[in-house]
Amino acid sequence: MQRGRANTPLFWTVLVVVVVADIITKALAVASLAPQRIPHELLGNAVRLTLVYNPGAAFGLHLGQYSRWIFMALTVGALFILGRLYKATRDGELLRTFAISLVCAGAVGNLIDRVRSSQGVVDFIDVGFGDTRWPTFNVADMAVSTGAFLLAWVLWGEENAADSELESAADETVPPVSSIGPASASSGNSEI
Repeated sequence: MQRGRANTPLFWTVLVVVVVADIITKALAVASLAPQRIPHELLGNAVRLTLVYNPGAAFGLHLGQYSRWIFMALTVGALFILGRLYKATRDGELLRTFAISLVCAGAVGNLIDRVRSSQGVVDFIDVGFGDTRWPTFNVADMAVSTGAFLLAWVLWGEENAADSELESAADETVPPVSSIGPASASSGNSEI
């Protein structure tokens, strides 16, 4: 189980590209979509650009006046855990590396917003049909969601592979059963 630096270029490339894309798209949204909450149709009513500042977390989760600080602390904690998970990643585990880097990039993108502004995270992608809308989101949110899904899938696959290895090892150590019933019946020593 080699843990080296073979995955490092992928990790940092994804992280930097996503964070830069997030910063640029948020800056464009703030510059061109103000004032807030006026939808601009991009693909009809299905995809709109609507500037919203989210002081809470995903799906509008808000914890009162200390939300900003609570979510900054939670983000730093999550980044620490993700860093440990990345450190435990073996060379060549590219999907796992990609997933971790997406989640980290999204977390960093939204953390930058929280540090820069007390208004909250800039969200601007508004999808839905008619009055049925998904919560407004941004590039960082897409990275976190996609990365979290991929990471869960990878970890689930690793767990299933580990379970299969354990079952296989157990099968190799248990001697096969050669007959059913008492030993005397199979040895031909019947008393009939």
